[in-house]
Amino acid sequence: MTIYKAPVRDMAFTLRHVCDFDDILAYESFDGLDLETVMGAIEEFGRFSSDVMAPLNAVGDEVGSLCDDDGVVTTPDGFKEAYHSYVESGFGAAPFDPNYGGGGFPWAANMGFQEILNSANLSMAICCLLTQGAIDALMHHGSEEQRETYLPKMVTGEWSGTMNLTEPDAGSDVGALRTKAEPVGDGSYRIFGTKIYISWGEHDMADQIVHLVLARTPDSPPGTKGISLFLVPKVFVNDDGSLGDENDIKCLSVEHKMGIKASPTCVLSFGEKGEGALGWLIGEEHQGMKAMFTMMNNARLSVGNEGLGVSERAYQQALQYARERVQGRAVGTPKGETNTIIAHADVRRMLMTMKARIEAMRCLVYYEAAALDRETHGPEDEREHWGDIADLLTPLAKAWCTDMVNEVTSANVQIHGGMGFVEETGAAQHFRDARITAIYEGTNGIQAMDLVGRKLGLRGGAVITGLIASMRATAAKLEAVESLADIGTYLAESLDAVETSTKWLFENSAADINNALAGATPYQRMLSVVVGAWLLGESALGAQGLLDDGDADADGFLAAKVVTARFFATQLLPEAQSLQRAVSAGPDDLFAIEDEALWFAS
Repeated sequence: MTIYKAPVRDMAFTLRHVCDFDDILAYESFDGLDLETVMGAIEEFGRFSSDVMAPLNAVGDEVGSLCDDDGVVTTPDGFKEAYHSYVESGFGAAPFDPNYGGGGFPWAANMGFQEILNSANLSMAICCLLTQGAIDALMHHGSEEQRETYLPKMVTGEWSGTMNLTEPDAGSDVGALRTKAEPVGDGSYRIFGTKIYISWGEHDMADQIVHLVLARTPDSPPGTKGISLFLVPKVFVNDDGSLGDENDIKCLSVEHKMGIKASPTCVLSFGEKGEGALGWLIGEEHQGMKAMFTMMNNARLSVGNEGLGVSERAYQQALQYARERVQGRAVGTPKGETNTIIAHADVRRMLMTMKARIEAMRCLVYYEAAALDRETHGPEDEREHWGDIADLLTPLAKAWCTDMVNEVTSANVQIHGGMGFVEETGAAQHFRDARITAIYEGTNGIQAMDLVGRKLGLRGGAVITGLIASMRATAAKLEAVESLADIGTYLAESLDAVETSTKWLFENSAADINNALAGATPYQRMLSVVVGAWLLGESALGAQGLLDDGDADADGFLAAKVVTARFFATQLLPEAQSLQRAVSAGPDDLFAIEDEALWFAS
């Protein structure tokens, strides 16, 4: 098994030279923090995760979490102890409000903590990240009593949180959900219904699980407009803050999955005993989707970070194997001698492709988080702009990073050759674990529809046109630097394709929305690749600037940043231009064949 090491130096470089993190730390909200302090904490968390979390990754895959007939879920050996060590470490509290026990770090810094968790142990990370999303929803929409009662122990991680949307007949179509919430008369509601695919809906690592549950009140209108959000605790909280009796919630089973096996994916029954699970309204009645989208958007960025984290772990494993596995004779090697496979061009292509995609993913995820920090803490006259940028980038971060992790983990298996297909290497686990990320928190097709259906139209199209203008400005800066000019030229050419495709979508979606929906996925891929190239271009500008200033580069770290950006621009960015025809092809061929004709005679 590969020893995971957190890429702290890469994280710090991305924060400073792509996200302008020093500018964010200068905000009043972060008074007293500096990059050295933040990165010191991230580095220490990297050591903690490597020692405590990472060794359990394979164990979790081999054993999984189990549910008995009484609905008790048991995690694999070591998970409970590791989670308690995580709680005691305080790292999970880093990005939250100090008024509730948080560390007050920027959300961009939290991307570093999240990335490490995702690399070390994705199954464990899912529990922690869902709790962070639930905290965000309660911070924005919960009552002061709810925040005071639940947030302090959720911030520390002593209590975990969940998101309860999906039902047997209501998956992506949330408006079809049937779970009922009947008012008791004292401000509480009795919840009846079944929820499926509830990650960490029951487990033995925390004494309390705070469920955020979507349900319908009596006589609520149909569809999403009739949905409300409820706080439904696993265990009631007494007036003195201690835990009392258990609520009427039961785990009926956990799913048997191809990956993330230690993360219990639960079927939960609310009102199993017939009395109903008591819950309390979060925000206003019938405004549940608004509150839940706060958690979902938080989760979508976190899932994009899952793609980044697992990719980094797979890359480190592939690189270590390629440096150790002796096979064949590379060009220029004397007869009778052999090389490690890292000497072969095809293997180096795979490794460079993995590296370039990972660095682009890191730039995208961290940059969006920095935009959220600017929206929340920056100057008042800039907050709306940065909120729009974060909204536009959310489907890209979620969908592209999770598409990429499937490709990166597949390349890891390929580099291992036959041994990649053998479970003992662990390469297959990363491949299997990664597959879910493109599915949950809104499939990547749904992200594409959100992008072309809602996000392109933000401010009448001004947000996307403004982003394209920012990318063109970077292309011009790159072209002005001799060593980076080719990167700028290739970026500018790809931006032409983005601009043409964006214009086509604007002009043709009004006549037939299927024009936009048919081109949504290729457009999302196109824009994501170009945004990745843009941010790597900013990375290259930062690295080249340091080199020009005479910064020491004994290990080639800065030079590698430039090479990686150039590799992405020359080898991976051409995909964007190739997608232009697919964006504007329209829906005719998608629907030209009758459903029955898609089946072949058996």
